[in-house]
Amino acid sequence: MTGTIDFETIKKNQRAGWETGDYPRVGNTLQIIAELLVEAADVRAGQTVLDVACGQGNAAMAAARRFAEATGVDYATNLLEQGRDRAAAEHLDVTFQEGDAEALPVPDQAFDLVVSTVGVMFAPNHQRAADELVRVTKPGGRIALACWTPTGMIGDLFKTVGKWAPPPAGVRPPTLWGTSEHLASLFGDRVEWTALTGRTYTFRYHSPAHFSEWFRQFYGPITRLAGTLSDEDRERFAIDLAEVAVRFNRASDGTVAAPADYLESVGVVRG
Repeated sequence: MTGTIDFETIKKNQRAGWETGDYPRVGNTLQIIAELLVEAADVRAGQTVLDVACGQGNAAMAAARRFAEATGVDYATNLLEQGRDRAAAEHLDVTFQEGDAEALPVPDQAFDLVVSTVGVMFAPNHQRAADELVRVTKPGGRIALACWTPTGMIGDLFKTVGKWAPPPAGVRPPTLWGTSEHLASLFGDRVEWTALTGRTYTFRYHSPAHFSEWFRQFYGPITRLAGTLSDEDRERFAIDLAEVAVRFNRASDGTVAAPADYLESVGVVRG
């Protein structure tokens, strides 16, 4: 089945999406997910840490704050540049390197800890990405992932976006990474998952309309999609996105406080 899917073209289009807009305006708000993930993985000072599909470097920076030797890899060069600027501003020693999550530009068994916060889950070839995570982790080292779930707010957001731009045929949803069953199928007995923890991140915005505007303006793939729509369809799309926030909102004061479920997974790579 995977042999019939043009993964390289899919990744080329994905990359164009992430390089549109200004994703760090969204991604920076998710920093707490990376801090919690690095703590769950029990990172130690001096350990080598790789942040895969790092974006603007949330997890790499979290590891560097704990004096680990942190490297971030992503294929979107604009995000890497913002990561470098962030690290410099915080006086953190992080190496940022251009690279594909499905073909990481690092040697075998090079890292004590390999992490990804809502990043590697977007690689279209799930199995290849999982194989790469295992390949670059030392035996006895850890893999730690934070991935949105299919049934939470972001799963609903992706389904809403999919009504306007259906995903490529045959490509599995990224939110499958937020299920223990999918992790088991991808990693098999190569990784012993020592902790699978359901968590929530709360999106906080002035209003549902503000949430919709922010994602349309800054979340690259959504920004790129919105730019292809007619004025009328763009207004309808804006309403659809706002309704996602409404469905999950727990605030009663007109603002948005909408919890989004994700799975925090920590495992040990067997030797």
